[in-house]
Amino acid sequence: MFSTKANKIFQDVIEKYHVINEVDQPFENPYDKADLLEHLLYRKCWIDTVQWHYEDIIRDPQIDPVAALTLKRQIDASNQDRTDMVEYIDSYFLEQYKNVTVKENATINTESPAWGVDRLSILALKIYHMNEEATREDASSEHRAACQKKLDILLEQRVDLSTAIDTLLIDIENGDKYMKVYKQMKMYNDDELNPVLRSQK
Repeated sequence: MFSTKANKIFQDVIEKYHVINEVDQPFENPYDKADLLEHLLYRKCWIDTVQWHYEDIIRDPQIDPVAALTLKRQIDASNQDRTDMVEYIDSYFLEQYKNVTVKENATINTESPAWGVDRLSILALKIYHMNEEATREDASSEHRAACQKKLDILLEQRVDLSTAIDTLLIDIENGDKYMKVYKQMKMYNDDELNPVLRSQK
């Protein structure tokens, strides 16, 4: 199933990142573009993992304001990369299913497959870090127990979300559902749409 492959890649990415555990470490994709889906999934989760740690850093109450501004720009750029990767993954699925005959009573889903994948990647990060807290030796037993309960819910959520994504892809393949993808119209990075950026031109 697709979700089995995706979840394995996401776990590999997160473990690889934490070997060095630095946001500015070099990125190397073990999948070349001949394995396009795997290549996109690996890149997507790497972006999410780096951004997860950007978000940790920027919440430091002692952060230098100049450094915080630089980091905010990096987070904005990361958000754009994340959105672009979602669109690339949806483009892959559109190509994959382009010859499917859509049934007359086919319906559209509330989100595209790749936005489900986006949620699955973020969920993998939540599971990794909640597991860290649930097993942290210097934490109180109460803290570990509370985090274990949350971890159990996250693991259940991954099963449900994985099943939903796999079911959606099967439905698309069978013509029971169809894909309709809207380009994400981000406004904050566009110097024509963001009034602050526009005023600087």
